[in-house]
Amino acid sequence: MSEFCCNEMKRDIEYECEKHDNIFDCYDHLMCYNDVFDEYGIIIHDGGSSYMLINYCPFCGKKLPHSKRDRFFDTLEELGYTDKEIANRKIPLEFRTDEWWKKRGL
Repeated sequence: MSEFCCNEMKRDIEYECEKHDNIFDCYDHLMCYNDVFDEYGIIIHDGGSSYMLINYCPFCGKKLPHSKRDRFFDTLEELGYTDKEIANRKIPLEFRTDEWWKKRGL
């Protein structure tokens, strides 16, 4: 992720709390970006790391990138990884960042 649709989205995604290291622990942090899946979400502050996927920016209304979540799992399956290996994160390091989809020009 290198560009933002608007200054408000940039401000919220890049927000750094002085009290919390984890964005999911900070009630002032409302938005998140998952680089592995190239998706944006609204954080659900329920004590976990859940977020509700969004397709449009809540600030400016611009369409956000289509999530690559399904493609992520399809690609790993095509490479021969089992569900168990994926769940246990026994996958190539490139699949822990945005490298996997950038490398494939997605």
